Amino acid sequence: MKTQNSIIYRGPSMIDGSPIVVVAITKSSNSKTGNMVQTYILCDNGLDPMLNNKLGNDYSICGNCKHKGEAQDIDAPGKHAKGRTCYVALFQGVLNVWKQVQKNAYPTAQGHEAIAKLGAGRMVRIGTYGDGAAVPSYIFKSLLSEADGHTGYSHQEDILDVDPKLYMISADTEAQARQAWKDGKRTFRVLLDTNEIIKGSEVLCPASKEAGRRATCDTCKLCAGSTVKAKSIAIVKH
Repeated sequence: MKTQNSIIYRGPSMIDGSPIVVVAITKSSNSKTGNMVQTYILCDNGLDPMLNNKLGNDYSICGNCKHKGEAQDIDAPGKHAKGRTCYVALFQGVLNVWKQVQKNAYPTAQGHEAIAKLGAGRMVRIGTYGDGAAVPSYIFKSLLSEADGHTGYSHQEDILDVDPKLYMISADTEAQARQAWKDGKRTFRVLLDTNEIIKGSEVLCPASKEAGRRATCDTCKLCAGSTVKAKSIAIVKH
């Protein structure tokens, strides 16, 4: 039986308790990730993703990630937070999913078995938008319980007890990466140039232009936290 795009969680954020909603999209045409199950973590307050970003409400789903930008007053110019550098375009897939949530277009997958079915035999992307650590870990553990693998990244190492089996630690500096390695965790780090890679500890993302795009995320499977025994991953800013 064909699986449906579904809500897999609706409740408080693990970051600040604000209402959030998580939607699993079962088919994707993303050229970098391949056809993975995509998960969108959204503020559930009735405001669109751009406005939530502009006002700083996205702390509940993005936490301390510096790439979300600096919150502004609602009357400030522009549709986004000041200096937002996140690569996710809010006006595309994120906005489309949010609109469907507002229309009550998605059924809710309730309980372990229903959620597990959505990821069964598939590769799963935790946090297509939003940080998976904002969601109770049992939700994604259910989604991954019958999956072929997953990718996941978290910027919340400084405020939450991030599960190293679920997530790569998103490191913004070499110092942050080295500290994570000391703690036995794997990292995903954005570089300005390939010369910045730390040989022996990091490898270039195989799906990146600089690595020749020799794989997609669903075939690579390296960004699965400590469940994979491999070097950490780095990618040149794009």
